[in-house]
Amino acid sequence: MPAAATVNTSMSSREWAMLLALSVLWGGSFFFIGVAVKELPTFTIVVGRVLLAALILLVVLKASGDPIPTSGKVWVAFFIMGFLNNVVPHTLIVWGQGHIASGVASILNATTPLFTVIVAHLLTSDEKMTGNRLAGVVVGLAGVAVMIGADVLQSLGIGVVAQLACLCAALSYGFAGVFGRRFRAMGVSPLATAMGQVTASSVLLMPVMMLVDRPWQLPMPSIQALAALVGLAALSTAFAYVLFFRILASAGATNIALVTFLIPVSAIMLGILFLGETLLLRHLLGMAMIGAGLAAIDGRLWRKLRGVTS
Repeated sequence: MPAAATVNTSMSSREWAMLLALSVLWGGSFFFIGVAVKELPTFTIVVGRVLLAALILLVVLKASGDPIPTSGKVWVAFFIMGFLNNVVPHTLIVWGQGHIASGVASILNATTPLFTVIVAHLLTSDEKMTGNRLAGVVVGLAGVAVMIGADVLQSLGIGVVAQLACLCAALSYGFAGVFGRRFRAMGVSPLATAMGQVTASSVLLMPVMMLVDRPWQLPMPSIQALAALVGLAALSTAFAYVLFFRILASAGATNIALVTFLIPVSAIMLGILFLGETLLLRHLLGMAMIGAGLAAIDGRLWRKLRGVTS
């Protein structure tokens, strides 16, 4: 039996460079959505994203020589994964960004590991809650409360609903992360999983787009909106998945989780520079608290501090 592949516990400069590039690609998704949502409806954007990404990943899969799964059981899992990892969160985030700044949406999306910890504790036997994870969840969710502010206690205005939609998207990503663990046991490669889930998402969403958006009746979008849609699909979805799985193979899941800290930085900078967005003080404070929560869940910074003081 061949030896199991090993991963680096500390990342090389090349892996750090790829991680930074991935954070820009995923942070850029909020920028691309911010441009496209001004002219295109929600389901048209989401279908354009997953359909084009599916075609690109299919080409990459064929070029790599990786087999395309044919098992019905695997494709049922692809459809469930696509629903949890693309259909629900992408739709909620795109709709939410029609009402809140892309930087705020990206900060709320950074709560995904907080929800993943909770879901994994409830649904798995080997990823139970620990003390530092519980502390991280509490601090991170407190940061979310600070971000949303007292408005939620007064009335559910459209801005509050949009923020809650982005939180529900993060929760859906949490369920997807736990559900996606089964593909390795099923013998499906990461690249085939990426292709399968966006393909299944396209199939699920196409009829909804036709029924709700009726794209043939929409006015012709501008070059900027079309370019944003292509960038969202090709760069922030297809290429990002390829880069993600390359880092995952060499550096492991714990190291790649660090990208969550970096995504809001690029999303906020792009939003301020090109979309004219601004952030309130409570948004920055909430982001700092979410970051502290994620650091507690990750645990490495705390262990280093304890090592220095002991």
